[in-house]
Amino acid sequence: MRRREFIAGLGSAAAWPLVARGQQAMPVIGYLGTGSAGSTTIDLEGFRQGLANAGFIDGHNVTIEYRWAEGHHDRLPPLAADLVERKVDVIAAMGGTPPAVAAKGATSTIPIVFAGGDPVERGLVTNLARPGGNLTGVSSLDLSPKRFEMLSELVPGAKLIALLVNPSNPFAETTTTHAQEAARAKGVQLHVLKASTESEIDAAFTTITQTHVDGLIQDSDALFNSRIDQLVALAARHAVPAIYAWREYPAVGGLISYGASLRGIWRQLGVYVGRILNGEKPADLPVRSSRQNSSWSCDAIGAGTTAVEAAPDGDRHYHWPCISNRRFGKSLLAPVLGGAASIGRN
Repeated sequence: MRRREFIAGLGSAAAWPLVARGQQAMPVIGYLGTGSAGSTTIDLEGFRQGLANAGFIDGHNVTIEYRWAEGHHDRLPPLAADLVERKVDVIAAMGGTPPAVAAKGATSTIPIVFAGGDPVERGLVTNLARPGGNLTGVSSLDLSPKRFEMLSELVPGAKLIALLVNPSNPFAETTTTHAQEAARAKGVQLHVLKASTESEIDAAFTTITQTHVDGLIQDSDALFNSRIDQLVALAARHAVPAIYAWREYPAVGGLISYGASLRGIWRQLGVYVGRILNGEKPADLPVRSSRQNSSWSCDAIGAGTTAVEAAPDGDRHYHWPCISNRRFGKSLLAPVLGGAASIGRN
């Protein structure tokens, strides 16, 4: 009898570590978002896909706790502090540089994965290749000067170009400065429009019509990215040629974009979060550049155009849109493409 009890006891002791591991709490991701829960479908889809690629499924082997600033950047620091108090395993700072800055201010130990502007210039990391510290992610440098240059070529003879920014974004001033420098270099007047709410976006497009703007550059901002359909529809309604930051805009009818894919950036962030949960350190994960995947993209169906692909930089593929655009009744892209790829149809 004693022998049987002793053997049974050994079996229970041997099984205990497996039971203990099985009962361990799932890792927790703190998701710090600039926008709101119902306005970030593209972001979340990409993020969850990246997590899945790294072996993590929300609700199955990982938990995500969401904190939303609802477009109010001043709410980000206390929300970040709340995630730190919750003792999450990693923070995903989503929606530009402001949430990354807030998260860094809240903790120097919990890993942070971010997407935002130049992280070295803004003090998030010291080196892109080996960031050190507790932050890594994807950098998206300000391409507004390049977009200004492209738009001024797409609309020959343009005298007045508008720049739409969100004044509540603390980095909108930097974007405006860069665009003003590009405008002076081109001898074109820049009209800065500000919008931090849906109604202010509508008002900005009314101003565009009243001032007879020749073209529009839209800044990259979480508010705008949550209202892609609205912004594309307004540009079409007011017949203003607009260039956007992300490929998702032409995908729903916007004229043209120069930049990477939002979904692709968020997918990379999900992959990085998964790698950190699997034991890698953010200090050893290089900050990726979204500019490596920046490209032209156009509304090839809605605008009545044809697009071709070229690879001017080796393996880096750029989508060059072609020349005919029925929406604006003129050939917008011929000045840029020259004779190299002009196969558009009328």
